[in-house]
Amino acid sequence: MTQLSTSALAHYWSAQEIVTNLIVFMNLVGALLLGFVVGYERSYHGRAAGMRTYGLVCVASCAVTVICGYPEAWFGGSELLRTGGTLPAPDPTRVIQGIVTGVGFLGAGVIMKEGLNISGLTTAASIWAASVIGVLVGIGFYGAAILLTALSAACMLYVSKLEGRLPSRHAIFVDLRFQPGTEPDEGAVRQALRNLGYEVANGSFTLKSEGGAQEWSFVAVALGRDLGRPLAEMPAGLRTLPGLDGFKLAHARN
Repeated sequence: MTQLSTSALAHYWSAQEIVTNLIVFMNLVGALLLGFVVGYERSYHGRAAGMRTYGLVCVASCAVTVICGYPEAWFGGSELLRTGGTLPAPDPTRVIQGIVTGVGFLGAGVIMKEGLNISGLTTAASIWAASVIGVLVGIGFYGAAILLTALSAACMLYVSKLEGRLPSRHAIFVDLRFQPGTEPDEGAVRQALRNLGYEVANGSFTLKSEGGAQEWSFVAVALGRDLGRPLAEMPAGLRTLPGLDGFKLAHARN
């Protein structure tokens, strides 16, 4: 029996292989849902990483872990890789380790940080998930790879809409520039934001002084899903701050 014979290729879609792929898929679904739970807590508090990011990372991590428990199903059954029954089937786990590590550095390259605003986290997580899909195909878990692809695509397409329906507190990046010689009043800044339906996120303050002019940067989180004013309505409320020379507002996105 050669590796390209019909009987050899049929091993990849044998009843036992399909059962193994279904077990792997059930693990992936569970990991995805649990990742959503953790991600929702972050999303609710307006953090950069939300349900999609946590879900993708959790499901990809589960995939590369669970396949290690079924070595007899690798490459359609390890017996296909034996030569005369004398050579053991190779262990792909070291290759997998190098892949997921290397792709992690690739994903880090798409994460962008501007002030306190972070973007690209979901893209980075999806790149990592795509590498795991490639691992599943390479190891012969075709059914699990197809199902993981469907889960990942659905996660990126529809979970953001689900997040929009759930109670949440969206976040915005705020940069305030004051006129030289002005001593900003933190209480006035916080009150102006509360009037707009926001509060300053704890531990997000960054202060900068140049040429006698102070610049304050921080993340503001909405008091509730429908309580925060739209970005276009915020300038009128911020202009009431004494000594304000300019400002910059941006959605904190992932």
